[in-house]
Amino acid sequence: MYIQPGKPQQNGLVERFNGSFRRELLDAYLFENLSQVRDMVWFCLLDYNGERTHESLGNLPPAAYRAKLENYHLELCH
Repeated sequence: MYIQPGKPQQNGLVERFNGSFRRELLDAYLFENLSQVRDMVWFCLLDYNGERTHESLGNLPPAAYRAKLENYHLELCH
């Protein structure tokens, strides 16, 4: 997928994540070294994908939504 420069509205989902990531992590902490940044990014991604609910996914975290979809597809196949 090609996104034109200066057209963030063409990629709204990624832009939404980038805004949340900047606001909740990069702007919220003062890091002392790159290792701290890597650790915090890892924990942020675990939370974002595993714990944090997303309105667009029926207020489920992505991991739970994926499991729900996988179970649904298994039920369809049997």
